[in-house]
This record gives sequence, structure tokens and C-alpha cells, in this order.
Amino acid sequence: MIDMIEKEDPVISEEEAAQYDRQIRLWGLDAQKRLRGSRVLLAGLGGLGAEVAKNLILAGVKGLTLLDHEQVSEETCRAQFLVPVTAQGKNRAQASLERAQNLNPMVEVHADPERVEEKPDDFFLQFNAVCLTGCSRDVMVRIDQLCSQHNIKVFCGDVYGYYGYMFCNLGPEHNYVEEKPKVTKAAGDSSDGPEAKKAKVDPNETIMVKKTASFCTLKEALEVDWTSEKAKAGLKRTPVDYFMLHVLLKFRTDKGRDPDPQSFPEDSQLLKQIRDDVLEALGLSSDLLSDDFISYCFSEMSPVCAVVGGVLGQEVVKALSQRDAPHRNFFFFDGRKGNGVVDFFGPN
Repeated sequence: MIDMIEKEDPVISEEEAAQYDRQIRLWGLDAQKRLRGSRVLLAGLGGLGAEVAKNLILAGVKGLTLLDHEQVSEETCRAQFLVPVTAQGKNRAQASLERAQNLNPMVEVHADPERVEEKPDDFFLQFNAVCLTGCSRDVMVRIDQLCSQHNIKVFCGDVYGYYGYMFCNLGPEHNYVEEKPKVTKAAGDSSDGPEAKKAKVDPNETIMVKKTASFCTLKEALEVDWTSEKAKAGLKRTPVDYFMLHVLLKFRTDKGRDPDPQSFPEDSQLLKQIRDDVLEALGLSSDLLSDDFISYCFSEMSPVCAVVGGVLGQEVVKALSQRDAPHRNFFFFDGRKGNGVVDFFGPN
């Protein structure tokens, strides 16, 4: 069974039907109703957070809470489009509220200027999905484990210069439907030859197929045992972006911030040291991640935010609407190469 987000079936008004007409034609009325019954928490209103906010508001969720304790800086104004340039020094969530709300008056948008790490557990339980950007590893792991216990979908993402990633945990059993071309059985008899016996695809008719996907927690995804024979065998096929993420999250934990262009010489040396320490702790050679990445992981680049924010927003919409196969469970984007990859990490 495809379960609904809310117990009562959300009603789509005529005004909403007109507003979301193209979307309803794309993914159906039932999917739009599930979106309309969903409340989402978005933590972090940097460049990536602004892209995700825009995509969720335009998609038509019921409510979106913008949570951010940071103040608007010059870099914020360059990286994201929801804050006016006159808002420097103000809270990022509150400064983003007006433009965010104007994107779609039918969505309830709220701003919360508090720290995500200071929020009690009960705060997160009011949402159907939680999206975390700019958070420390410990905060993401804590919230992910809490939400997993209460069937709340969790998404994490960040942009570091040319690089970006997205992680999702939709629980041990995520149900969704996928649209497939209808296959018709052959009607010919045995005398018509082998071609007549083959099943044929009808391009003009589709059917909805129910499917299930399972996900692991972020903690499990980040604690892969790379000393096992199975992990070693798959190491050559593993995107190095996964290990780069470990390095950048460790930098954020140690310094309380991300690599800063104004501290480029010092931060570059620290990134090398953290790279060596992280890979050694994982039982891997430091040669696995070359020094090249260091020059390209400073600041949030708007084009990378747009790509990763598009994918992250899309995955939240797919998960809440229970329509189409989700990415399982990491998406990594490399702006230098101009491509992205989806890969699964964690226990199968």
C-alpha cells in the first residue's frame, strides 16, 4: 500500500489545481496531494539551502520552515538569491523569508533564527521530512537517528567549491510507484513463428508499478569497514568524492567552519593533514585522494549549488510524493568534470 503523508486526504482547491497544473500532469493528482500534505524543515540558508527552498516552495509542499542562526554576509549575498544585498548583518532565515514566501503564497513559509543543534528532539517530530545543509557530522547523525525512529525522511547536502553531495535516508522500507510502459502478451498462435510469440511494449499505454527500497542511517553509511575483503574489492569502483566528504566533514568538526578563501594557505595545509589522518584511520592510502581537490573546495559556487540543489529538491519531492525511484543513497557532483554519480554506501 502507498501510505498517505497525513491521515486526512489533503484537498486540492481549484486555485491550487490551476497553479500546479503542469506538475499534476507530470506526476499525477495523488502525488501532488501527498506533497500538499507535507511539512518540511530546511536547516541552513546558504547557497544550497536557497536552491532547495525555491524548489520545494514551487513544488507546493504544505509548509516549509527555514532554520538558520547565521547572519547574512557578503559571501551569502553572492551565493544565494533569497536575501537582498541590504540585509547584511541580519539573520539569514529571516532575511530570506519575504522572497521565499513570494515564490508561492500557497505554501506556509516560516523562519526560525535558532541553532539547529540546540533544538530538542520534539521539534523535529512535527515534520514529514528534514533537510540538513551546513551542519556538522555529529548533528546530522543525531537528527538522522532520531528521525529514523519516527519514520521521518532525512536529507543531507553541502557544496564545497566545485564539489557537492546529497545523502538521503528514507527508512528501512520506502514504498513508491513507478510508471512503466505496458507490455502486451503475444496473441499469435504457434504457427505464426517465434516473432509473434514475443511480448510487445505499447508506447501509448503505461501502468503504475509498486516498488520498495530500503535505506540505512547516515552513521552506517559513513562507517563502512574498508578493511574487509568485499570493500577492498570494490574500492576501484568507489567514487573518491566519498572520501573527500569524510575529509571536509572532519575539517568542519575541527574548525567549526568550512575552508575559507581568506585562510587559503593555512586551510590548505590543514586539509592535507586531515586527508592523511582520515584515510589512515579508514585503513587506506593517502594516495587515494590526490592534492588536486584542495584548490577547488573553497566557498559555495552558485552553479554547483543550482545543480546539487536541483537534485536534492527533486529527491525530497519524489520521496514525499512517493513517486519514482529515489537515489540510493548518495549523489556526488563534480563541477570540474561537469558530472554526477549515484552510489550506495552502508550495509546491504
